[in-house]
Amino acid sequence: MKPPERLPRRDFLRLAGATVGAAAVAGPGSLAAIAGAPKTKRVVLVAFAGGIRSRELLDATIAPNLARLAASGVAYPETVVRNVGHYGAALSVFSGCVEVAGIRENMRGANPTIFEYVRRGTGLPATQVWLSATGGEQQVNYAFSDHPRYGSAYGANLVSGEGIFNPEFRTVLEKFGKLPPPDAGREERLRGLRAAVESPDRVKSVAPNDPESAAAVARYLLEELNAGTSRLTGPGAADAKAFRVASNLFRIFKPKLLGISLIQADVAHSSFNDYVEVIRRNDAELGRLLDGIGADAELRESTAVLVLPEFGRDKDLNERRGLDHGDASESLLRIALVASGPDFRKGKVVKEAVESIDVCPTIAKIFGVPAESARGKVLKGLFA
Repeated sequence: MKPPERLPRRDFLRLAGATVGAAAVAGPGSLAAIAGAPKTKRVVLVAFAGGIRSRELLDATIAPNLARLAASGVAYPETVVRNVGHYGAALSVFSGCVEVAGIRENMRGANPTIFEYVRRGTGLPATQVWLSATGGEQQVNYAFSDHPRYGSAYGANLVSGEGIFNPEFRTVLEKFGKLPPPDAGREERLRGLRAAVESPDRVKSVAPNDPESAAAVARYLLEELNAGTSRLTGPGAADAKAFRVASNLFRIFKPKLLGISLIQADVAHSSFNDYVEVIRRNDAELGRLLDGIGADAELRESTAVLVLPEFGRDKDLNERRGLDHGDASESLLRIALVASGPDFRKGKVVKEAVESIDVCPTIAKIFGVPAESARGKVLKGLFA
């Protein structure tokens, strides 16, 4: 597969149903400016991570569902990132601070994440704040920080799609049976299931749950098993599982805040073709999520969705016909951010520069809670 020709941003926006001439008016924006009561009650934040250039992400032939999302909301094609390590750059999105972390570092961040801000500020239980991650030791750290006034007590309920629903773990779960009609033996199966998933590399409920919440998680696992998530295979399968888990979580629990953390686009180092296929597959899963939201009247009228990668990739292919991330080019340090929701502007493009660290304080603003340590600002031109 040849690298696709660069699709000019104006063409992407035309295909998405927006126009460059309709750029949003700059301004800090806030829910306070919205006439009447805010409609947004739920937020989905997708860290479309792994390093994705705007050149591919803004190509509607590769990512048509992202184009669909942009048409219904606000696009920020000049979003600045400050670092190019996967862990630090993705953590920056969740914390609203420029996080500097080495490629193999695995220390929790010192700054609270958006999950902690929302739970501490609103009093929401863990079953209302979730993070679905592809997997790996670093990604689990996005759920909460080491901040002394926040931390695990306010963290997201964390599920690793690859950790739970890989084929090996499916065989462990299957002995507990498919989701049956209500009967006396079901609770016994659920208790056994909860015991089976206590291993921290499989399921991490990082915030303490009450027995009712723990039972809800177990019931979810059985339903997820029935949905066939464990059978997803091929390039980008772990990302697809995280997306599929998140979609089912949203359908079942209807949480107030859902994070999705991906990573497999980093296959670009060795294969441009596989990189594009991962983007296509994740975009298809984004479409599944959007369709699920659109089919539910409650979710459709109350949900905002924000999508962005953690950084881009190099301007030119490497000797392996792949894409690294180290040339300090605009292609690497400027990404595309898309946000759509009931209180956001429709079909607008903000041409002024914003930053990836602006996402955390923007979501905090939606929920009406302070993001005291965040260094970003509320996204310009977002709110109607």
